[in-house]
Amino acid sequence: MTAIILLAAFVIVLLALFSSAVKILREYERAVVFRLGRLVRAKGPGVVFLIPIVDRMVRIDLRVITLDVPRQEMMTRDNVTVSVDAVMYFRVVDAQDAVVKVADFSKATFLLAQTTLRSVIGQHELDELLSQRDRINLQLQQVMDERTEPWGIKITLVEVRDVALPDAMKRAMAKQAEVERERRAKVINAEGEYQAAEKLVMAAAKISTQPVALQLRFLQALTEVATEHNSTTVFPIPIDLISPFIQKFSDRGDGTR
Repeated sequence: MTAIILLAAFVIVLLALFSSAVKILREYERAVVFRLGRLVRAKGPGVVFLIPIVDRMVRIDLRVITLDVPRQEMMTRDNVTVSVDAVMYFRVVDAQDAVVKVADFSKATFLLAQTTLRSVIGQHELDELLSQRDRINLQLQQVMDERTEPWGIKITLVEVRDVALPDAMKRAMAKQAEVERERRAKVINAEGEYQAAEKLVMAAAKISTQPVALQLRFLQALTEVATEHNSTTVFPIPIDLISPFIQKFSDRGDGTR
């Protein structure tokens, strides 16, 4: 009976040692192995053999990690208070550095994202923040990637998700947009009047060389008014139209034929 108990205990200890000595890593995982406190190397993927009690393993995930940077208030370069939140994507490219050179790479990257976001936003004016979002995102990525490179971290993408403005600033921007629309409308109207005036001058110059054209235009205006309006309309008759008749009666009064 005692032999059976000892055998069972031996089997249990053997299985425990085997489970601690053999690790299976997925394709996206790496094992940073320490032997008696000293770094050996990063192993994996697949089956990794460890020396029980002597070796210790730290498992690192190499997949892209999504980090949500919460909304925080900050000041732009033109002294406008805005609330900005962002999202960041990063991954571990060097498992050894991510374990050895920083205590908690995920927390360190998160805090760095907060401070970098505040610093970069403070370098731009509000108009740039609203209209040049892509350029600011690229600048955030480059700055953070440069700072996390010693940790074995690669920043793949940084996106500013939303920019919240104070209500007073929203009203001021709406008023500014309305004034801008009115200005454009006045400019367009003035340009139309200018072009119409140019055409009228050209038409007047053309008609001045052909007096008959002026009479034809007058008759055309009479026809249009008579067609559109049923009321009686009185038009002055140009003296050029009746001058032949006046001349004829004048000749008769003088006794000439």
